[in-house]
Amino acid sequence: MTEVNYFQVLCLFWATLGIGSRILMGIFGERWKRWELGRAYARQKPKWLYVAGTLGLALIAYTWYAAFTLGIDYGWIMAVFVSLTSVKMCMLIFRYDRFRTFAVMALNDRLKMRWLNAAVLFFSVVCIWMAFYLY
Repeated sequence: MTEVNYFQVLCLFWATLGIGSRILMGIFGERWKRWELGRAYARQKPKWLYVAGTLGLALIAYTWYAAFTLGIDYGWIMAVFVSLTSVKMCMLIFRYDRFRTFAVMALNDRLKMRWLNAAVLFFSVVCIWMAFYLY
């Protein structure tokens, strides 16, 4: 039996999140959009963003720690990917109104949503590949 490492779990978690959210978006359609704009990214900045931001920074810090200490080849690649999420976290925390404007625009533009969904699905497939063949 092979041992599963932190980077494999992280890759599979991200892939599941990416693919799962796209499936839910397809199933719920307009209800998903209303939920996302009405609850997740409401006009007033939700308090959960601060908790999510703190947890996100902790995940980034631990992933870099793991990349340097666990001795797993190519761990730095996933650390870079995780670090890129800090861009979204910073937008959510420090420039919420601009992020919400982008979210409204993207959710109401079919072409932009197709591109966004394609990018998320592509990244999810890359994560699955990395989990099984890189780590």
